[in-house]
Amino acid sequence: MTKATNDFGELGERIAARWLERGGYRVLARRFRAGRRDIDLVVERDGLVAFVEVKARTGELFGDPVEAVHRRKQHSLTRSAQVWIGRHGRDGEHYRFDVIGVLLKEQKVFVRHVQSAFPAAVA
Repeated sequence: MTKATNDFGELGERIAARWLERGGYRVLARRFRAGRRDIDLVVERDGLVAFVEVKARTGELFGDPVEAVHRRKQHSLTRSAQVWIGRHGRDGEHYRFDVIGVLLKEQKVFVRHVQSAFPAAVA
């Protein structure tokens, strides 16, 4: 991954975090690492913790950014979430996996938030 790609990914994550905060979420972690895997954002609102994968694009040439989270990535996110829960989880919390697509197109920013984007087998 090049520095430019990494910087663009970080920009997408910052945009997504701000968007979520405006929606009443509290950011608990950014780029939580569990071994080689990471979770872009861990956010909480009303006792629900969402593990958020952020996909940023500059156009739609490669499709909707939200559709880029395939089964292998879902499995990786689930394993990382289990580590996060083991370290930071609290009784009574509920969990889900969200995906946020950030599309930067013609000087405009479009954000698409898909809640419960795939089933979670964590607790």
